[in-house]
Amino acid sequence: MCAESKDVLARIEREKDGYLEELMEYLRIPSVSTDPQHIDDVRRCSEFVVEQLRTAGLEVESIETDGNPLVFAEWNGAEGKPTILFYGHYDVQPADPIEEWDSPPFEPTIEGDLLIARGSTDDKGQSFTHIKAVAATLAERGELPVNVKFILEGEEEVGGESIDRFVR
Repeated sequence: MCAESKDVLARIEREKDGYLEELMEYLRIPSVSTDPQHIDDVRRCSEFVVEQLRTAGLEVESIETDGNPLVFAEWNGAEGKPTILFYGHYDVQPADPIEEWDSPPFEPTIEGDLLIARGSTDDKGQSFTHIKAVAATLAERGELPVNVKFILEGEEEVGGESIDRFVR
């Protein structure tokens, strides 16, 4: 382990149970963008992401689109340093066929070292990890060694038209 990262890793270790609870809360939101019945869940999920990024210490904006909101956040306190862009999505695929799940897809279950739920790997788990890494670093050090930007979309599973138009 790099000596420079011990403080941040120690914070993550101390806070990991809380992080896990927050991740499980995130995974419980059935943000299925392909199903119009879940439109409110998709919006609620975008609001969850906004709050996570704001709590982490970033400037956050929810960008309305013709579809689901884009969430944009940034921290620009490392003047003259590079910028890292984190992309992710908070929408998920439907859980069908439901009978193939050993546990409810939107009720996270821990099996050994695995966290099983719809979205735990694609992509809520990864994007949450990035958010928490930035949050822990800012909380421990008050700054980052680089600038960061996040863009998370709620339409990746349906083609990402809104992000495509926004980026253009």
